[in-house]
Amino acid sequence: MSVWAELTGQREAIAVLRAAAGADPGQGNSMTHAWLLTGPPGSGRSNLAFAFASALLSHAGPDGDELTDRQVQARTHPDLSVLATEKVIITIDEVRELVRSAQYSPSAGRYRVLVIEDADRMTERTSNLLLKSLEEPPERTVWVLCAPSDADLLPTIRSRVRTVRLTVPTIADVAELLVHRDGIEPGLAEQAARHAQSHIGMARRLATNADARARRDETLDLVLGIRSISAAVLGAARLVQIATEDGKAITAERDAEEREHALRSLGVEPGGTIPPALRAQLRALEEDQKRRATRSLRDGLDRILVDLLSLYRDVLMLQLGSEAPLVNREREAALGEIARATSPAHTLKMMDAIAESRSRIDANVNPTLALEAMLATAVVQAAA
Repeated sequence: MSVWAELTGQREAIAVLRAAAGADPGQGNSMTHAWLLTGPPGSGRSNLAFAFASALLSHAGPDGDELTDRQVQARTHPDLSVLATEKVIITIDEVRELVRSAQYSPSAGRYRVLVIEDADRMTERTSNLLLKSLEEPPERTVWVLCAPSDADLLPTIRSRVRTVRLTVPTIADVAELLVHRDGIEPGLAEQAARHAQSHIGMARRLATNADARARRDETLDLVLGIRSISAAVLGAARLVQIATEDGKAITAERDAEEREHALRSLGVEPGGTIPPALRAQLRALEEDQKRRATRSLRDGLDRILVDLLSLYRDVLMLQLGSEAPLVNREREAALGEIARATSPAHTLKMMDAIAESRSRIDANVNPTLALEAMLATAVVQAAA
């Protein structure tokens, strides 16, 4: 089966990367040493990056082969290096180590491939370190960077990579992927794809996790029910709690597995006494897990705010008499009542308040305060 088979909604991007993977090393304009894959969250940037890596590493041609693809998916191929941070930023030490590994020649594949997910999380200093490697690339070394937009990277980085832009997959494409890849019932797959607004990863989570669907419903019900400032304050606290619970649901099992694996690798049985000489290594693991929890909380809050934007987007569509399909079609009656009771100007102000809240949280403002300000705007606008 082709390494591109399970990618959805990206025919043009796949055509470009497949042609590059099929070119002979060092020949033709279709192949270059550095690539930037950009697209909105959930468009499949990382999946496309690893499919490209499989095709580049395989000796079987641009469609790859099963053995190489398995190694790439398991991140065990000797000529593949991956930097996938689950923290708020990518550190300079992580990039320095990746740049060092870029100097090695490929040992099994046609190229040495280095993938950086979320390259937009690099600071300027870290980006400048990567820039030196992009300016003087070793032979048969290929960099693949992933970011939401090329504007998220330094101009000097952008000038040294070839950009491939991904589009937002259609709801039908995402639903079809869930049905065929994950065995989801078609009705639930369509609902999950619609609620996730074509975000492939989130659609899969909504389709396979009833708790995630329940948390989303509670979020929308909570915001729709706010009528006073005191309710806004309590609602903001509950939204942070929901985001925290969602983040823990994603990371808790993985944290436990990582700790158990670390203990076994150090020769300590789970539940056994940890020798003082080994405690520093476990503390380092715990610090990494705390950083991951911070990012999970931020991601959870951002998902809540994106869901709220979809809610008010639907209200605006009803107020303007648009025939565009609703994201939250199941709530059409309740949304219709809000649309009749408020004006489009009120809805737009609320959407601006949600966008401002996202910016504040991204700038390290206390999440509870940012959400309180957003919900208070809803109360004031409703009263006006």
